[in-house]
Amino acid sequence: MKTNKLGFDKFFYTSAQPFIDQGFEIARISEVNKSNYIIKDEEAEIPAELTGKLLFNADSPLHIPTVGDWVVVQYFDDKTLGIIHEILPRRTLLKRKDASKKVEFQLIAANIDAAFIMQALDENFNLNRLERYLVMVNESNIQPVILLSKCDLKSPEELVEVKSSIQRLNEKYTVIMFSNVSNEGLLDITGFLKPQQTYCLLGSSGVGKTTLLNKLMEAEVFETAEVREKDHKGKHTTTKRQLTILENGSIFIDTPGMRELANFSIDKGLAETFDEISEFANHCRFSDCTHRHENGCAVLNALQNGEIDEDRYRNFLKIQKEADFYAMSYLDKKKRDKQLGKILKDFKKNHRKK
Repeated sequence: MKTNKLGFDKFFYTSAQPFIDQGFEIARISEVNKSNYIIKDEEAEIPAELTGKLLFNADSPLHIPTVGDWVVVQYFDDKTLGIIHEILPRRTLLKRKDASKKVEFQLIAANIDAAFIMQALDENFNLNRLERYLVMVNESNIQPVILLSKCDLKSPEELVEVKSSIQRLNEKYTVIMFSNVSNEGLLDITGFLKPQQTYCLLGSSGVGKTTLLNKLMEAEVFETAEVREKDHKGKHTTTKRQLTILENGSIFIDTPGMRELANFSIDKGLAETFDEISEFANHCRFSDCTHRHENGCAVLNALQNGEIDEDRYRNFLKIQKEADFYAMSYLDKKKRDKQLGKILKDFKKNHRKK
């Protein structure tokens, strides 16, 4: 199989072997459209569809392919159409709460090695939002890298202030300031990239994700819009997630800008992103401490002593409260769906007896 350049390694080969022995092919999802998928191997990209069985058995978006997934495929019509039979186990899965009012997961990308979280050094710069992205990425066991674009808009003194403000984040994160205009910092980004590793670009609209990807590809492959003079913001141009390979062999997934970012089922992501708070929480008097008002709360004591940043503490509580609410709603929905499924099953069973 010619898939190694797309990141296919021993982890995926182990689960793919039984299907390969049966004569199936393996490909990677490079694009998700409303009516079909685009799958990719080292020879071609072709449209593909799901089998009825895979579609019927998918009771959650978690069971539907997303960009970056490795899938089991059967080709037809001289390899001009693919039928997707299975999704191989994922190494990582990046997901968030669906952007609509319904409480469900929305898949962003699968099998990501590192996520570039991008903010622009203008009105877009927001540490609270950045921490939300870090929670989502850390929950998925993906390495986060923070990119701060448009550094050319700031004076040296202002850049020092920015560096000072992000000290509230853990020093374990790689932070790169760069400019798509002056090319400052681009070598730091390219130096981070490795062949056959998969990266994704995350961030709001207009921060320069697509422009950066074009620069990394050294070609105007993806459409960008002009930057507005009054606020230096670009128009959102990426409308779907898509996978592409750079000249150095690294693999990139560009994503549409996210206006809202809500998460749930993020216990690990919260603990890792706010690790200093989690460390103090281990010493609270009560195991179910909410860290809001309890006597013997080690987190509140650390906050009063200045050992925890107050803004981080408030953002931690806000994200945790929001996640708990959505998790409860999600579990209630699953319970209702299960009850409805049982009713339908009993109805069909009784109907057959008649």
